[in-house]
Amino acid sequence: MNARLQLVGLASAIAVAAVLVAPAQALTLKKESITLPESARVFPGDGAGAKAANTYCLMCHSVGMVMNQPDLGKAAWTVEVNKMKNVFKAPIPEDQVAVIADYLDSIKGKK
Repeated sequence: MNARLQLVGLASAIAVAAVLVAPAQALTLKKESITLPESARVFPGDGAGAKAANTYCLMCHSVGMVMNQPDLGKAAWTVEVNKMKNVFKAPIPEDQVAVIADYLDSIKGKK
């Protein structure tokens, strides 16, 4: 390694060490307020699938966001709903996963 690279490496190590041992600075939080957009749009229909999608999907997503997703088959929608439940911790009851996936397949399934 040439001397310049060694010097740069040493300077970087010193900078990192200084950050690690520096006394913690006080963090001041300030209150902020935001207004989220409102939407009265819901998934169409009055069956169990529409009710489940309106209950569980709209907690985090808008109808428009879901409807702008690519058309997926039932198996892919099942994977997506399970991902929301298991990875992102959406409070979807296990017995509603297939209901939601069936519904999404009926409105956004592969043609």
